[in-house]
Amino acid sequence: MSWFASFVLGLVQGLTEFLPVSSSAHLRLTAAFAGWHDPGAAFTAITQIGTEAAVLIYFRKDIARIVSTWARSLVNRGLRHDHDAQLGWLVIVGSIPIGVLGITLKDAIEGPFRDLRLIATTLIVLGVVLGIADRMAARDEKGGRHRAAKRRKTLADLGVKDGLLFGICQAMALIPGVSRSGATISGGLLMGYTRESAARYSFLLAVPAVLASGVYELKDAGEGHVAWGPTLFATVIAFAVGYAVIAWFMVFVSSKSFLPFVVYRILLGLALFALIATGALSPHAAESAG
Repeated sequence: MSWFASFVLGLVQGLTEFLPVSSSAHLRLTAAFAGWHDPGAAFTAITQIGTEAAVLIYFRKDIARIVSTWARSLVNRGLRHDHDAQLGWLVIVGSIPIGVLGITLKDAIEGPFRDLRLIATTLIVLGVVLGIADRMAARDEKGGRHRAAKRRKTLADLGVKDGLLFGICQAMALIPGVSRSGATISGGLLMGYTRESAARYSFLLAVPAVLASGVYELKDAGEGHVAWGPTLFATVIAFAVGYAVIAWFMVFVSSKSFLPFVVYRILLGLALFALIATGALSPHAAESAG
């Protein structure tokens, strides 16, 4: 991998990791359209360490409070009913599905799941799901002529059941094209949470899973066509860009609809199907590119 390719892929990772459009799909598509090798699951997982570092810094006060309260609750029974201590346990519970499935489906994630036809399908399907969830949230928030606005849940309402459902939604992002934030935010909206709460918990829930995945894949860095230097460079780029995207996205979700992302996902998925159907793009493009 060239330094220019690593810069572009790091930029793409940072721009798309926190938006509901799938960073893994965009890394795969960028390589395909540029004629580069597919950077692979290991490269994706390692560069995600950079974007998760941005999460750690942006949400440092929340994370420090949650970790501190959770740790102290292990020896102080009085803190076990504290919301932050419970949130710490819920993040752990929510991380179990993606951990189990990530190990179980490792070969599929690195192989068949990267087929562009599957990516096109997941882009469209999750786009439709996100659109439905977003519409439900808007209806509850605004009410209507014959109905009052409905209160939506916040993280204060999060329990074990919802925490596990969030985790199952996150695990769906193991398939490129689904999107970690897209799946968890959609799940949160369908469960009745506010946009901001769903997005915030999506970011917090991703931290242990992404960091664990990145560390696990470190053993594969430097193998094949992806060297250590370009991978680390891409990770730094992803961190810087990712931090800016988080700051923008948290403001966006507090007042805006996800409709632009819904339209983008569906159009991109349809365009991929059209390119593959006409032979302009192979469903395995970039896998053997030079």
